[in-house]
Amino acid sequence: MLERIVRKRIVPVVVVDDAESAAPLAEALLAGGLDVMEITFRTPAAAAAISRIAAGYPEILLGAGTLLDPAQVQRASDAGAVFGLAPGLNPRVVGAAAACGMHFAPGVMTPSEVEQALDLGCKLLKFFPAGVAGGVAMLKALAGPYAHTGVRFIPTGGVTAGNLRDYLGLPLVAAIGGSWMVERALVAAGRWGEITRLTREALAAAEAP
Repeated sequence: MLERIVRKRIVPVVVVDDAESAAPLAEALLAGGLDVMEITFRTPAAAAAISRIAAGYPEILLGAGTLLDPAQVQRASDAGAVFGLAPGLNPRVVGAAAACGMHFAPGVMTPSEVEQALDLGCKLLKFFPAGVAGGVAMLKALAGPYAHTGVRFIPTGGVTAGNLRDYLGLPLVAAIGGSWMVERALVAAGRWGEITRLTREALAAAEAP
């Protein structure tokens, strides 16, 4: 899973209000060259959207985000999500993900949380909210004491097309999480061509030397 995320280096963070949007959204991302996505459990349509994409687009590495309790983890796994993320670090949620075989990246923003996550066996961590938690400077500071552990981060929250290169230039950053190419309004309006265009631009920026 980590290898596939690192290959593309971008995880689009999607909020889906209508499960009918799932298939055209998946096609729009694939047309833009991206085969990884995270659907957040912020709406009642999340599980159904994950189920439709898992069934119709097995080539997509499909994740579920904003998993706040063990029940949500189980629902996401049952729907077909193969990895999960959370904004914070909850040992019960980490344990639930391990129990159902789901790769999981809990959210951290302090050294203490990094150490707790490592103690729970998590080495791929969501750094959230990246922008207000110190951004690139904070990640550079965390590299000193923790780089040797093999920990990697997915900074999310405040990451944009304008600063993604700053984050991706850090060895500890496996990928970035962002929503600008899949904004909720774009998905709700069915602007699939725009999503494809923004996705292509994001990937080009991530891959630029």
